[in-house]
Amino acid sequence: MSCAILLNDPKVLSQLPDKEFQAALLEGVSRTFALTIPQLPRPLHGAVANAYLLCRIVDTIEDEVALSARQKESFCLDFIDVVKTGHNAESFAVELAPLLSAQTLPAEHVLIHVLPRVIQITHELMPEQTSALAACVETMAAGMPVFQARDLSGGVATLAELDRYCYCVAGCVGEMLATLFCHYSKDIAQQREKLLELSVSFGQGLQMTNILKDIWDDAARGVCWLPQDIFDETGFVLKNLSVQTSNDPGFRLGLERLVSIAHSHLYNALCFTQLLPSHESGLRNFCLWALGMAVLTLRKIKRNPGFTQSSQVKIGRRSVKATVVASRLAGSNNTLLALIFDLASAGLSTPGWQYSPKLAQANANR
Repeated sequence: MSCAILLNDPKVLSQLPDKEFQAALLEGVSRTFALTIPQLPRPLHGAVANAYLLCRIVDTIEDEVALSARQKESFCLDFIDVVKTGHNAESFAVELAPLLSAQTLPAEHVLIHVLPRVIQITHELMPEQTSALAACVETMAAGMPVFQARDLSGGVATLAELDRYCYCVAGCVGEMLATLFCHYSKDIAQQREKLLELSVSFGQGLQMTNILKDIWDDAARGVCWLPQDIFDETGFVLKNLSVQTSNDPGFRLGLERLVSIAHSHLYNALCFTQLLPSHESGLRNFCLWALGMAVLTLRKIKRNPGFTQSSQVKIGRRSVKATVVASRLAGSNNTLLALIFDLASAGLSTPGWQYSPKLAQANANR
């Protein structure tokens, strides 16, 4: 039975075994993760799939236009408790579901309706896995409302502020993955400190790529996540941001610098992946596919800085296939991976303007 049919009938969906149930939901809410998560080894597959569904629930609350900032904060805090305890999932879903607007994806409506089953799976995982997922959700759900309450039409004030936002929505996910990977393997756990440090930057690289890709989609709803201090140096004021200013030299230069920053974080994502044992092909593919697609997206942004819609810089199926093939051919060889990364990301760094992510500071500022 197809994913579309299952998502149109939550009752049938809820009767599926856990693996198929979560796979159908992922296909509906995130095709990228529906592609990458099955690459993980069996002991991790269910936990990571469940984690992304939990995170998507928080995203659904954050993005819901019909909810006020106060409602979003209330639902986020309640959801932290639901995930931690496993209690009140049914009443939470019953209260939230009718408030979702037509602008929310149909698949996300379904996700909220079947939320109790998702939480049930969360608490059937190993205790260490459940704890890692709950910690991630707590960071995300507690951090997002802080930004939701602000006027973001003119961007955030500083790059440090963008770092804090990226930590709340993605860096904590990187930490969760590192924690799950270390629990899965004693060999990986030997690199725990380095992996946890790099994981925050990994998450930020992926999040910044999405932010840059979605600049104009966000602007259409009055939101901008770009840091004004970067644009102060180029003479552009983000309060003036509109598709008509996409060709402004100051805006383009600031965009180039943000691409360079995102590239620096993605380099750390490569280092994170290279620390994983070479024989763990599933784990490496999971990381490399996300990393590769992000690098190719940044390339499209750099080559077309005047884009005005996310669809203009979205990578196609051919690029996805190329990423998959390259990962499978070179995934176990760190030297080849570094070479491919350098070739794929050539030109993403801005000449004469260097940026080095401060990994320890990312943790200190959370």
